[in-house]
Amino acid sequence: MQNSTDDRTDIPPLPPVNFSTFILSLNSSALMHLGEIPMPGSEETARDLNMARHSIDVIAMLEEKTRGNLTEDEEKLLKHVLYDLRMKFIAASK
Repeated sequence: MQNSTDDRTDIPPLPPVNFSTFILSLNSSALMHLGEIPMPGSEETARDLNMARHSIDVIAMLEEKTRGNLTEDEEKLLKHVLYDLRMKFIAASK
């Protein structure tokens, strides 16, 4: 059965699924929970530090579990995302 949204031409295609897009998706989720970007379908922001911490912890777990198996670019992205999120979390916690 085909989903009716599959036929719509006004919806941009989703990016290919790879490690980098997955990390960027988790980054967006953490930023949303930090109140840095609006919630989907809304212009409103909300802060949920417990969920932000959870998202950051998931990314940190992925860093640990994938160590030695990433490309140089993937490793740099992961380190940058984690550093940025951790700094934003510290600022939001004050």
